[in-house]
Amino acid sequence: MIRLQQLIGLPVYVKDTGKLVGKVKDAWFDEHWQLQGLVLEFAKWFAASVRVVKWSEVVNCGSDAIMIDSQQAVITMKPGLVQRAFLSGVVKLKDLPVVTSGGVQLGRLSDVYFYPFQGTQIVGYELTDGFVSDLMEGRKWLKASGDPDEVLLGEDAIIVPAVSESELEPVAASNFSE
Repeated sequence: MIRLQQLIGLPVYVKDTGKLVGKVKDAWFDEHWQLQGLVLEFAKWFAASVRVVKWSEVVNCGSDAIMIDSQQAVITMKPGLVQRAFLSGVVKLKDLPVVTSGGVQLGRLSDVYFYPFQGTQIVGYELTDGFVSDLMEGRKWLKASGDPDEVLLGEDAIIVPAVSESELEPVAASNFSE
């Protein structure tokens, strides 16, 4: 299982040539929490496009680098097409409140977990109640529902089933770093 924030900043190389095509700046998702691709750092200020690699083009995701088959896997697209991204985009996922359908806020989204090559749906959420609470109580982990239709990825909040409050687990301090 991989934490999404472990990917941010990793270099992306072409497998057969060793050419560096960029570093991971962000990741974007569809409305069902399916990882669509990686957004690469772009040297231009106020760019009218972003450079991305679709997740289907990633051949290996290691702890130190991401490997792709060819430089043609890097495409440019309009920033508005990156609707839901972790750190940027039209809907920014990091720090969104996670609220149960019963109206109880469980915390704010700190990180997401996924299995890189068993489909790309999010399998868990790391939640925070703020720095002091993280130090005193630690962060919480919420297993993602097996049914993506049970979770609403909204513009201003992530809505999860009411039973989710009872399913929170502590996250070991060594599991997160920012």
